[in-house]
Amino acid sequence: MAEVKRNNLKALLASGIGVPVGLLAVLAMVILPLPPIALDVLFTFNIALSLVVLMSVFYVARPLEFGVFPSVLLLATLLRLALNVASTRVVLLHGHTGAGAAGKVIESFGEFVVGGNYAVGVVVFIILTIINFVVVTKGAGRISEVTARFTLDAMPGKQMAIDADLNAGLITQDEARVRRGEVRAEADFYGSMDGASKFVRGDATAGIMILIINIVGGLLIGVIAHGLAFSDAARTYTLLTIGDGLVAQIPALLLSTAVAVIVTRMSGTQDMGGEIGRQLGQPKALYVASGVISLMGLIPGMPNMAFLAIGGLCAGAAWLLKRNAERAAKKAIDEPEVKVAPPAPPSELSWDDVRPVDLLAIEVGYKLVPLVDTAQGGDLVGRIKGVRRKLTQELGFLVPAVRIRDNLEFSPGVYRINLSGVPVGEGVIQPERFLAINPGTVFGKISGIDTHDPAFGLEAVWIDPSQRDEAQTLGYTVVDPSTVIATHLSHVVQTHAQELLGHEEVQQMLQALGRSAPKLVEDLVPKLLPMSVVVRVMQGLLAERVPVRNMRTIVETLAEHAPRTQDPVSLQALVRVALGRQIVQDIAGLKDELPVITLEGDLEQLLQTTLGTAGGSGSPGLEPGLADRLQQRLAECARRQELLGEPAVLLVPPSLRQSLARFVRASVPGLQVLAWNEIPDNRKVRLVTSVGR
Repeated sequence: MAEVKRNNLKALLASGIGVPVGLLAVLAMVILPLPPIALDVLFTFNIALSLVVLMSVFYVARPLEFGVFPSVLLLATLLRLALNVASTRVVLLHGHTGAGAAGKVIESFGEFVVGGNYAVGVVVFIILTIINFVVVTKGAGRISEVTARFTLDAMPGKQMAIDADLNAGLITQDEARVRRGEVRAEADFYGSMDGASKFVRGDATAGIMILIINIVGGLLIGVIAHGLAFSDAARTYTLLTIGDGLVAQIPALLLSTAVAVIVTRMSGTQDMGGEIGRQLGQPKALYVASGVISLMGLIPGMPNMAFLAIGGLCAGAAWLLKRNAERAAKKAIDEPEVKVAPPAPPSELSWDDVRPVDLLAIEVGYKLVPLVDTAQGGDLVGRIKGVRRKLTQELGFLVPAVRIRDNLEFSPGVYRINLSGVPVGEGVIQPERFLAINPGTVFGKISGIDTHDPAFGLEAVWIDPSQRDEAQTLGYTVVDPSTVIATHLSHVVQTHAQELLGHEEVQQMLQALGRSAPKLVEDLVPKLLPMSVVVRVMQGLLAERVPVRNMRTIVETLAEHAPRTQDPVSLQALVRVALGRQIVQDIAGLKDELPVITLEGDLEQLLQTTLGTAGGSGSPGLEPGLADRLQQRLAECARRQELLGEPAVLLVPPSLRQSLARFVRASVPGLQVLAWNEIPDNRKVRLVTSVGR
């Protein structure tokens, strides 16, 4: 039977009905009279609850781990106020019978804690109320208000940082969803704390008013209703009221302290006690404190023994901390002795000594080595794996592994990205700072080291980690050093994807397709097209930012048109038509309308005459002045579209597309050049502007 009762109790608690029932019981205390024994139990529970809440605040690593704290604070405040009402009823009804009328807890606080002297009790209560109301509650309320405002202001910047990490492949969709949830939870938590702190402040005000009302009401009831002498009524009712007030005010002070602690702490890797011990336990600070306290202890008339004892304890603690730090450093440096073997005779050179060039590599200065070393907390390797995974899924082929090595010839914070042994990107990193990137819509300036984002050339500032929330509030996108390098690598890989795709990669892609469509692959290579032509077609697609993940459509198009032509440029144009829906989807998303820029009739006719017969294989044979004007006007149109938040698309005849795409690739990289026949039938075209001579 007992086991059944325990199981029923567990089921009741697990169902979550315990809290609503408890809240109803608290509200019932306001109406129903409680015996003194019940008041003793509930006052003791109130003190225990306050201690548990305060200790829980100290032992969580992040404030969000105690996300239910605002609700607990509200329930504890309601419990305390309900107990005040219940105890007031008992004091006023039965206070004339003696100090034990309201239970042992109130009697003990009235007699033992303040020595039975109601004047001392009044002073102690007033002091506790001043500490709670003026110092702790007021400060915690102000911090809650400011933190809530800054947290809400920083939400857009944090969301942009998450989107930037997701787009760079540094995190997955699930990780981004979790981080967005944490941002929302943080805003909800501090917003709730801002409101909950008002309950605490109101509770302190109510305590003062309840004290005054109880004393005045008790005097009137004792003298008029029960015929007590004024001095006896004043002593009895004042001690009961002071005991009642202290029993309620001490838990209120504990909860106010818990509010102040949780809103003033930052997220960490350990609890608050561990953080305080780690950050305050500095040997230099303890040595200085020891010296000052010891000097004060040598002054005549001062409490010499107390000062000298504390000074000695500080010096001893500093010595122990310094010795432990030196031992840890020595243990990390010392290595087991290794016997040096005699040098081997030099061997003859062979082809094994010719080291192949890494297809993709990153070289870093010695100051950036901790970003790579996982033993030192570096996460660059993990970030690069995330970039490779995302780009592999987007581009459609396996992005090669990235070799990372240090280069002592570099400046300490320099890194360089090499493609087939040739540098294609370089940047300077401040490893102890964060990079605040200006996306173009910031609300103010932030102090730091001015620079530019190495990937896209945007204005940026290297800031201290403590300025991160401020920068996000101002609209900056804040990223750590590892993210800066990983984002730059992602941009380089996307820009030079065609150079990373070779015969081996295409062969692997054809083999993968051959498992589901063996006849299609068998008929194409080598019966209809040599492998070199297929590779050149796919490299041409990647050069124009067209992914090759839709391998079946590419191979089917090549197999269909290979009997008529084997020119890679012509085949690439035909494949683009087949991939038109994918190309437009990547540019404009799901929007029905595609905004386009066109050429005026006379300019188009001139370009047709000049370039139309070149087949797209040669360089554009434009007059230099016309070429310069055309580049400038196209760049202006692309910038206007970018400011409007729309894609920049130049729509031209099929015969001009290849030549113009190569013409604007370097000068206007954000401009997409499409042919008329590449637009799917279900897409509407909206003319933005026309470019003339």
